[in-house]
Amino acid sequence: MDLTIASILALDGVTNGAVYALLALATVLLFAVTRVIFIPQGEFVAFGALTLAMLQQGQVPGTVWFLLVLAGLAGASELVEGLRARHAPARVAKAVLAQVAYPVVISAVVWWAAPQQFPLLVQAALTLALVTPFGPLIYRLAYESLADASVLVLLIVSVGVHFALTGLGLYFFGAEGFRNPSFWDERFSVGPLTLSGQTLIVFAVSLALIVMLWLFFERSLWGKALRATAVNRLGARLMGISSTSAGRLSFTMAAFIGALSGLLIGPTTTVFYDSGFLIGLKGFVAAVFGGLASYPLALVGALGVGLLESFGSFWASAFKEVIVFSAILPVLLWRSLRDPHTEEH
Repeated sequence: MDLTIASILALDGVTNGAVYALLALATVLLFAVTRVIFIPQGEFVAFGALTLAMLQQGQVPGTVWFLLVLAGLAGASELVEGLRARHAPARVAKAVLAQVAYPVVISAVVWWAAPQQFPLLVQAALTLALVTPFGPLIYRLAYESLADASVLVLLIVSVGVHFALTGLGLYFFGAEGFRNPSFWDERFSVGPLTLSGQTLIVFAVSLALIVMLWLFFERSLWGKALRATAVNRLGARLMGISSTSAGRLSFTMAAFIGALSGLLIGPTTTVFYDSGFLIGLKGFVAAVFGGLASYPLALVGALGVGLLESFGSFWASAFKEVIVFSAILPVLLWRSLRDPHTEEH
């Protein structure tokens, strides 16, 4: 290995680390607000990439049918709960409409737009609008009724949701892999490195989203409400902050981040229906570096995971995944020795 090869590997690692950083932030956000270790975060990545790929081919993506199914189940759940609680018909209708209105509208728009072959940026915007509602719908169906359950129960539910999403992804998207076109085809030479336009877009979008998240949590009322819920769920409830609304908002943000990550990596690798699992797991490893609590440490961990993966693929490509996931062991050991163990109540 010489300096040129090391520079190329470092650039590749930092590029991947930027995407892992977004997923790590989403993982930390969900765990802090809802105590859910959301294993299926990578499925949003796959859904985003595959939805854009099918729109590129002029086909109606399977995400449309998937979203309508989830919306129908969520609406039915609201209807049953409203009837059991003997709520007023107008209140029940409003709750059902809140679950199904947006998914039906955006599905109809995508159904109309798919054969039109709109420009890539328009298709990317439609993809984000179509995949983002998966977050609150999944929270409504799988987690909302278990909001006060233990972390272990929520983790078991996450495993089940992961397998369900993977299987349904195979049904709606098929087993074929897709690679999306680049958003920017220019290339720039910087010394021994050649930077592609897509790489610059990954850096710019990741940095912009991180800054926007910081501003959201520091300056907006909703962001402060999420921070309060993360610090003390009971105290937040006593102050009038709805833990249900906080959970839905955090899952919405996580789905948006996952779909955006899928758009960013789609031009750099072939994405299959189950590709999101490994990608999301690497984001989870980065989040563990931050103790599932610290956003800055999660960012550092994401860059470390990206560099470790890049250099590991050069030295021992057959074992690069083993190298990445083994890195979590010393971190867990260090945190186990450093932090006191307490029973969860």
